Amino acid sequence: MNYVLASTVGAVGMAIFVTFMRMKAAKKPASAKKIILPPIFMSTGALMFIFPMFRVNSLQIIEALTVGMLFSILLIKTSKFEVRGREIFLKRSKAFAFILIGLLIVRVIAKLVLSSSFDVGELGGMFWILAFGMIVPWRVAMYLQFKKLHNELNSSTHVN
Repeated sequence: MNYVLASTVGAVGMAIFVTFMRMKAAKKPASAKKIILPPIFMSTGALMFIFPMFRVNSLQIIEALTVGMLFSILLIKTSKFEVRGREIFLKRSKAFAFILIGLLIVRVIAKLVLSSSFDVGELGGMFWILAFGMIVPWRVAMYLQFKKLHNELNSSTHVN
């Protein structure tokens, strides 16, 4: 139970960190690099599956990915870009913070409920897959939206 509590506190800390980073990022122009790098950095977490205690079966992978992808829809809906001057910025969304907190609450409750049925390592692996399944579609959608705006911005510059 101590591992579950520690990982829950870690998840809350990360959610607070992401919320503040998102608010700070909205003040600076967006870039493809800033959109693409977080999932790449997170992918290093897959190294946990080298260790047998973190491995999950095929059904658990599918379940975790499906839940993550469903959660990503909320993030995709609240992540929009806007052009200010000649640069692209991420729009600030009041709903984003509430959605992030809501997703965190759902994850914490699920972790507490599932911790009695799954080994802590297995549960950690499942929640990493869930998070990765959430961030990748979200960032892909952000990248596509960014590129579309970037191309529109560049084509309007060449017309003038």
